[in-house]
Amino acid sequence: MEAFSSYESPLSGRYASPEMQKIFSLSFKFKTWRKLWIALAESEKELGLPITEEQIKELRENAENINYEEAKQREKEVRHDVMSHVYAYGLQCPKAKGIIHLGATSCYVGDNTDLITMREGLRLIRKKLLNCMNVLSDFAMKYRALPMLGYTHFQAAQTVTLGKRASLWLHDLYLDFCEIEECITSLKLLGCKGTTGTQASFLELFEGDHEKCKELDRKIAKKMGFSKVYPVSGQTYSRKVDFRVLSVLSAIAQSAHKFSNDLRLLQHLKEVEEPFEKKQIGSSAMAYKRNPMRAERMAALSNFISSEIMNPSITASTQWFERTLDDSANKRLSVPEAFLACDGLLDLYYNVAENLVVYPKMIEKHLQQELPFMATENILMDAVKKGGDRQELHERIRMHSMEAGKRVKEEGLENDLLERIVKDDAFPLTEEDIQGLMRGELYIGRAKEQVEEFISEYIQPILEENKEELNLSVEIAL
Repeated sequence: MEAFSSYESPLSGRYASPEMQKIFSLSFKFKTWRKLWIALAESEKELGLPITEEQIKELRENAENINYEEAKQREKEVRHDVMSHVYAYGLQCPKAKGIIHLGATSCYVGDNTDLITMREGLRLIRKKLLNCMNVLSDFAMKYRALPMLGYTHFQAAQTVTLGKRASLWLHDLYLDFCEIEECITSLKLLGCKGTTGTQASFLELFEGDHEKCKELDRKIAKKMGFSKVYPVSGQTYSRKVDFRVLSVLSAIAQSAHKFSNDLRLLQHLKEVEEPFEKKQIGSSAMAYKRNPMRAERMAALSNFISSEIMNPSITASTQWFERTLDDSANKRLSVPEAFLACDGLLDLYYNVAENLVVYPKMIEKHLQQELPFMATENILMDAVKKGGDRQELHERIRMHSMEAGKRVKEEGLENDLLERIVKDDAFPLTEEDIQGLMRGELYIGRAKEQVEEFISEYIQPILEENKEELNLSVEIAL
């Protein structure tokens, strides 16, 4: 029962994957600190400082086996997390104790680790985004020619296809993919900038050699898998970087919310549904219900992510000069939680998109209810070709449409517009002529071709280039 006696974030217990939780775990964080201390010591040695290979070897041997209890106890005494871990690492590495963290300030490990962590998080988000794009592209291609009623303002509009509608969801993810690619590529390491960003401590260590200070940055960046460091900074990297990263996550949330909203409306229409498990309960009171709970959860997580973007925005705006610490608690909350929520969101997106249930008969039924109104332009053109008067026929169609619409809305009866036109002698068309125009595929324009062209020209090249990433396995916990 002890496990139920303290708060657990739903992001850990219900939504986020083990992979994303590992990236934002304390283990990943503190192991990365040690990797950074090793990279610093190695680079300083390579640039001529009196650090021995024996000391480096000792640091490497203890990189993974972190003595958490010693660090925790020390932090209670000194109230400083970084220096507590420097102390704990020194207990394990007595020979290297004196050169750990040499010349650096806390943000050397803190900020560089944050950047490394966000990069790893973005890479996992990128993978899940690719897999969502993959299943959506399959769905769009499968239904690229299935006519369905289009909507503007959620009012019946010109015919589309189910695949074309899915291509809109896919296009949003494509835009997000372009954003995340650029974000990952442009992300840089802070490097070694010192207490106010001037590298003064390193200039002292290297006896005034500016080139060695610059080379130290380059070496550490390369060891940590980055091609560049931010050219200038205070003690910290600009907090605008956090805002930019969370902006990418917010953009994904926007796309997912749009998809979830559309799906919930389609489920109301009984045209397309999210997956529903055999023993799943839709409502505690109404046993017959199949509530779209996954789509609704997607909407909820999307709202949360979009709200989280306010935190780095405010933080970036209110930093003082070279550094203040009023960013720390906020960053510890907002950045990991945005990533964990986005991770869970994309798991839901993938699960739903991969298992969408389509009801073609309901799609056809709703289309046929409105198709007579949409077919009136074609009816008018065909009637004019057979000798009818365009202006007179236009007016007659307008009157018949008003009467048919009134019958549907006020009396709850079927749409009888076609019957009215067939009986009107002003139209030189037979019932067979008019029924021949009642095929949905006549009114979809280039929907099918647009889907094919979009996927073949934009999506398939991306999926082919990243085919080794298309191996996602998702389990929705609760």
